[in-house]
Amino acid sequence: MRILIRPRRAVLALLLFAPAIPELLTGSTPISNLVLDPVQFAVSFALDVGLYGTGALLIREVCVAYRKGWTSVLLLGGAYGIAEEGFAVHTFFQPGGSPVNALAHYGHAYGVNWLWALGLTSFHATYSIALPILLVYLWFPEMRSLRWLDRGSLGLVAAIYLLEVVVFAHLVGHGPSPSILAVFLGIVAILIGLAAWAPADLLRVRSGPSRLGRGATIVAGSLGFDAWVVVLFLAGAGRLPAVAAAGVLVGLNLVALALLLRGVGTDDLVRSEYWFATGMLGILFVWDVPVDFSIYGIAGVAAVFAFLQYRLGQAIARRSASGRSAAGPARGAAPPPVA
Repeated sequence: MRILIRPRRAVLALLLFAPAIPELLTGSTPISNLVLDPVQFAVSFALDVGLYGTGALLIREVCVAYRKGWTSVLLLGGAYGIAEEGFAVHTFFQPGGSPVNALAHYGHAYGVNWLWALGLTSFHATYSIALPILLVYLWFPEMRSLRWLDRGSLGLVAAIYLLEVVVFAHLVGHGPSPSILAVFLGIVAILIGLAAWAPADLLRVRSGPSRLGRGATIVAGSLGFDAWVVVLFLAGAGRLPAVAAAGVLVGLNLVALALLLRGVGTDDLVRSEYWFATGMLGILFVWDVPVDFSIYGIAGVAAVFAFLQYRLGQAIARRSASGRSAAGPARGAAPPPVA
């Protein structure tokens, strides 16, 4: 079987970004283990690459092959989140302890941590799938609309992903009952069906200049994780019904979406994408400040990502200046395509 991977740097970047953002940058996989237990860290991160990285790569390839847009990326990202947390590591059904903690009781019913499931499905769709893909597109814009894998390499990536899900499902306890498993399999099937149906331009931004400034775009990018922090606070306080917390989570994510669709324009879209991604990462940097007291070295991870984001901004500025120079002062640079 022939294995062909064309843009090796872009593929490698996505394989690393996909696990590093949700695991290393949040502290879920402590970076301190790189020093304290390097073998355990290497094995753990390799497994993360085998799950997150292959999942993001598969979703990206499917969406490019079938000419789908960000709607399909997010829907398939939600299906990925259910597969990881529900089918593989079973945190949707975990009776207590880390990482679910208070959410094992707050929003729990019929053996399922529903509020945790909603939050983690949203988190994985945005931070584990959409954000890494967006960042790689910004780093390698010329690779945005191209297929990266041939049939053989696509089959290999899919096999690695499915193997890891199956192995984790057999090793991890507190799994779902057959009826609950059927419910979540049905939800995944619906999400995949919607992703197949969704037009590529369903979430297309408005034509023309952006109405959102840099700061507003950054804030919009932070709202998804802001919502999750609010849910964690409400779970600890227990002062509002879990249904209300779910409403906050969904509502703030819808606000972020509305800001994008109504405020961002096709003119200089790449810069808007960059600032939105900066907002998504920036709120994690803020999160890392208190976490640094319990996970040594996480501030260093944040610093690495902040440096990479700074260099990305410089690269985008150089491309923009080069485009304006080539087009001439009267015409300006053509707006970038919408994925």
